[in-house]
Amino acid sequence: MSFDLLKDVHKKVHFIGIGGVSMSGLAAVLLNAGYKVSGSDSKESEITCRLRKEGAEIYINHNESNLKNVDLVVYTAAIAQNNPEIIKAKMDNIQLMDRAEFLGQIMKGHKLNVAVAGTHGKTTTTSMISHVTLAGNLDPTILVGGDLDIINGNFRVGNSDYFITEACEYKQSFLKFHPYVGIILNIDADHLDFYKDIDHIKDTFKQFVNIIPSDGYIIANADDEKVLEVISNCKCNALTYGINNGAVQAKNIVFNEKGCATFDVFKDSIKLLNLTLNVPGMHNVSNALSAVCLGIIFDISLQSIYDGLNSFKGAHKRFEYKGIKNGVTFIDDYAHHPVEIKATLSTAKKMIHNKMYCVFQPHTYTRTKTLFEDFATCFKDTDELILMDIYAAREKDTGEISSKQLGDAIRKNGVKCINVSSHEEALDYILKHTNKGDLLLTVGAGDVVKVGELFLNAN
Repeated sequence: MSFDLLKDVHKKVHFIGIGGVSMSGLAAVLLNAGYKVSGSDSKESEITCRLRKEGAEIYINHNESNLKNVDLVVYTAAIAQNNPEIIKAKMDNIQLMDRAEFLGQIMKGHKLNVAVAGTHGKTTTTSMISHVTLAGNLDPTILVGGDLDIINGNFRVGNSDYFITEACEYKQSFLKFHPYVGIILNIDADHLDFYKDIDHIKDTFKQFVNIIPSDGYIIANADDEKVLEVISNCKCNALTYGINNGAVQAKNIVFNEKGCATFDVFKDSIKLLNLTLNVPGMHNVSNALSAVCLGIIFDISLQSIYDGLNSFKGAHKRFEYKGIKNGVTFIDDYAHHPVEIKATLSTAKKMIHNKMYCVFQPHTYTRTKTLFEDFATCFKDTDELILMDIYAAREKDTGEISSKQLGDAIRKNGVKCINVSSHEEALDYILKHTNKGDLLLTVGAGDVVKVGELFLNAN
């Protein structure tokens, strides 16, 4: 493994926000390659402890004194430019690089890079692909946006040319990558604090496809018209999949009482295998087909593809079963876009239950405002919605949009919805109204899961 950027000059790399899902994986790759690594984060975590054991210097809290004999500083988009370590690096003329560009440099050290792109499903699909490539003994390096049991966390360092990572479109980050295989799961309007409109998003995905070399591959969801438009003039090899369209298709789909599918996989009308998934929902049938496509491209045996997908039981925070309390089943899901929410609720509806209670926490003011009408109509599959205040994340409240406004719009569409202002208020409502046989979902990308955790621990 070689990194053009790090041959001689950069002997020690410092990561601001090293405990993050993506940054920790990059740090681990460098440690495995023999580089010195340091990093800072706002709090201690399982990830920082794991990196410390592997040889990284870890500092809790950000301070200019953390930069000791550092040659390169890597930071995420979440780090503000007034961060003391950013300021110190600029003062001392230490090279600064954002996470996406640095990941692109790491990918240059591998020949068979897989970049999983799309508005929804990246973490789940990357996790499925991880299972398939591990079952096929490809020994991949893996960076995934959630904890995955088979790799005991969010990263794995392999010793092969195979490198698997999520490819986020936010701020066109994935245009800095070097994929040999690109996967596009779907394209929807999102991140409209950066993108002007859906055409801007599609143009960016077209640029992503054009990065792939002519001997490389694009794997594309043929059930998504925007995806087909994006790949229509690609210069690389293309392999399409879908429930209803594409070269690789799922047929004879049936669901069990847990909402998990059994189906046949065909390629060009030839049956390849029969699969039974251990993750629920029609969207996961589609995700699994993309993993089958990758297995075909990398010449992984059908048995290994079957074994890999059959062994996958989900990534954490992706329709994750958390426990049962008083006969109420608690599931947590990361969905924060209307399309994702519809898929999550549709999946939950297939499960045997009495009433479904959904606790939703909108993520960012921009997303809530720009997709307001979609949010107002995406909760029809739940019996009751408990709507929390907007989780600001990287944004400030300008007063233009609120959860109260969204709640009013949802109620106008006939969904029983209450607004709450705290985790404790949500918990109080749940304890008073849920009964044995009910289903409780916490949905969102913020800290809404705390509601369910409080529920499980309540007396």
